[in-house]
Amino acid sequence: MTTASAPLPTRRADLLARLAQPHHYDLAVIGGGATGLGVALDAAARGFSVVLVDSHDFAKGTSSRATKLVHGGVRYLAQGNIALVREALHERTTLLHNAPHLAQPLPFVMPSYRFWETPFYGAGLVMYDALAGKAGLGSTQFLGRARTIECLPTARTEGLKGGVKYWDGQFDDARLALALARTAASLGALVVNYCPARALVHEAGKVAGFVCEDADSGQQFTVRARTVVNATGVWVDALRQMDGEAIGRPVKPIVAPSQGVHIVVDREFLPSDHALMVPKTADGRVLFAVPWLGKLILGTTDSPRQDIVREPEPFREEVRFILEESARYLTRAPKAEDIRSIWVGLRPLVKPQDDDGDNTKKISREHTVLASRSGLITVTGGKWTTYRAMAEDVLQKCFTTGLLPEKPAGVTNHLPLVGTPQGPVKHRISDAQGLHSYGSEAAAVQEIPGAQTELGGGLTEAMVRFAARHEYARTVEDVLARRSRLLFLDARQAIQLAPAVAGILREELGVDPQLEAFLALAQQYLHAPL
Repeated sequence: MTTASAPLPTRRADLLARLAQPHHYDLAVIGGGATGLGVALDAAARGFSVVLVDSHDFAKGTSSRATKLVHGGVRYLAQGNIALVREALHERTTLLHNAPHLAQPLPFVMPSYRFWETPFYGAGLVMYDALAGKAGLGSTQFLGRARTIECLPTARTEGLKGGVKYWDGQFDDARLALALARTAASLGALVVNYCPARALVHEAGKVAGFVCEDADSGQQFTVRARTVVNATGVWVDALRQMDGEAIGRPVKPIVAPSQGVHIVVDREFLPSDHALMVPKTADGRVLFAVPWLGKLILGTTDSPRQDIVREPEPFREEVRFILEESARYLTRAPKAEDIRSIWVGLRPLVKPQDDDGDNTKKISREHTVLASRSGLITVTGGKWTTYRAMAEDVLQKCFTTGLLPEKPAGVTNHLPLVGTPQGPVKHRISDAQGLHSYGSEAAAVQEIPGAQTELGGGLTEAMVRFAARHEYARTVEDVLARRSRLLFLDARQAIQLAPAVAGILREELGVDPQLEAFLALAQQYLHAPL
């Protein structure tokens, strides 16, 4: 069982030494977000030899910037997309069982201010329960005014009729991605961050591997594989274009990026373990107020974006929208000066295509898996909740195109991720982060020097050392944005702790931990354009 084993070391020199060894892998993945890591884990669990590289840190992009919800997709139910909802509900349950220290049930309340809202939305949520069946997390409840206020004590009371309570899930996205990477490694996969793929290798018109480069030293490695998977999220078109040019078949872009903005404020604005959900705001969008790791997340937006950048900034109108809509539902409205952190995620929305190799088609209506004429497998779209189902679809595409010999699916259905505890989990994801976030590995963290030295924000010196020794961390940003989530929770406090984190990383790794770059980045997370 991966949960009972001692933490594997992630020494950079050892990883690069393995990468330099001549080896013909079954599967090579480019992209270390939720999708790519899910593919690597599934393939390794089926017994394939696997290597994965990422240009930056694992989950540096979209996969660390989700709304932190593990959900079946209430919106898709309203669209009549029953199959998608059913799949997502199944995957929601699987995820909550395989990583209960990182993903847990969360109650939501929709407050009703019009007489028709409670029966209208309640009826849909009862259907949501029915679709979940045994995978349900709790029954939908129709609430009166008093009970709604009890669940949402700072909700606006003027005109409040009642509400509807239902259940979905929430998670720590970046730490879940890290758990996927480490679980895949425990099953033999080689996963390497900060190692961008610079070129694809083609032989006789077929993709046969890629050339990647260690971001620190510039040393290059040629990786050969029977199958190459392009799982680079919003950046998949760059790799597809590289592939198309090599075989003389330029391709059309398939990704239309959209950005979602999230604002983090203190829990005092909604001191509850229930999330607030508004299904239809003034402009028709959904608004969430979600308790998470001791803070409150407000969001999200859905704005088209033409450029694709590593650190997208929020648009002024997006910030105003979230603050103004929050003011309509909370007795005390958050203002710009109350913002602890503000961050943006890019979503890889997929445009319909019919011109790349075999007929490109959407799988599960949400994500797309396609094979180019060279055999490059591309996967994009989808959402965090269904990462495991997406991975199975990718492997199935490898089988149907003859790139890999078929092996039975379902091996990750009941595969506990690294850190999964043996007994019940006592903490909630809505609680402030701390030692409990490590699950069964908490004892291993406590054995490291500095376990009693807290730097702040629930982060100890030992946690930083653990991140460097066992969690692939290289920089201050790796630690304060994704091993700890402090940058996403309180950017100002992250700035205060950064020098101490940098000092520990220098001791552990002997490399530049990029302190100045982090301090500049953290300023962006503090800035709300208004």
